[in-house]
Amino acid sequence: MGLAVSDELLGTFVPIIVYWLYSGNYILMGSFENYRLHTRKEEDVKNLVSKGTVVKGVLLQQTIQAAVAVLLFTVTRNDNTAALDVQPNFLVVVRQFLIAMLVLDTWQYFMHRYMHHNKFLYRHIHSQHHRLIVPYAFGALYNHPLEGLILDTIGGALSFLLSGMSPRISIFFFSFATIKTVDDHCGLWLPGNLFRVFFRNNTAYHDVHHQLYGNKYNFSQPFFVLWDRILGTYMPYTLKKRDGGGFEVCPSTDYKVD
Repeated sequence: MGLAVSDELLGTFVPIIVYWLYSGNYILMGSFENYRLHTRKEEDVKNLVSKGTVVKGVLLQQTIQAAVAVLLFTVTRNDNTAALDVQPNFLVVVRQFLIAMLVLDTWQYFMHRYMHHNKFLYRHIHSQHHRLIVPYAFGALYNHPLEGLILDTIGGALSFLLSGMSPRISIFFFSFATIKTVDDHCGLWLPGNLFRVFFRNNTAYHDVHHQLYGNKYNFSQPFFVLWDRILGTYMPYTLKKRDGGGFEVCPSTDYKVD
């Protein structure tokens, strides 16, 4: 039982620690002007919320997320305890990761899109996240608490339950999902970023969604662009070198769906 509790606690708190460590890494790289998607001036002028408020909002969401995770692990503990000493093989883990990724993407796409199309939900809930017109790393989870509960916490619980992963595997999955989400909001287009190699849903793709012209597009998060493609909300982009350094993300006007 001690090992089970350990895995459950790690599955609850490691992703939170990873969030701040990975965000801190991007804060240190924020001076890389040649790779920024927006200038520092744009970040200061366009964003409608202070960084202190963002930190408080993220910590509140993570507190709620941790409480729900502890409850979820407690409720499902009996189902997982017997399997703790049996290590799943690599293919099983890959399958669980893929299922969890698809479940999380599907849940977040439809909930996210609905929050944009329902005027009441957008005005009173989802607009809080869009106060960050120029996203940055540690603002990735800056949401209204109700949105954080619906999109992230419930979405994470569903991906955990439907994939059949153990608390131990969930440590790695949710840490990976956290890193991906932070990366999508980091505002930097760094060379050699492996997420750009394996995922079309990346920093620039999500940046389009935070801009006025892309507000009704690119709802998919955090992994694939599947649902945007299928349901016609996919907006491609081009990157242009900006005078003075960095890049500008522009909607592509000549893109044709394969």
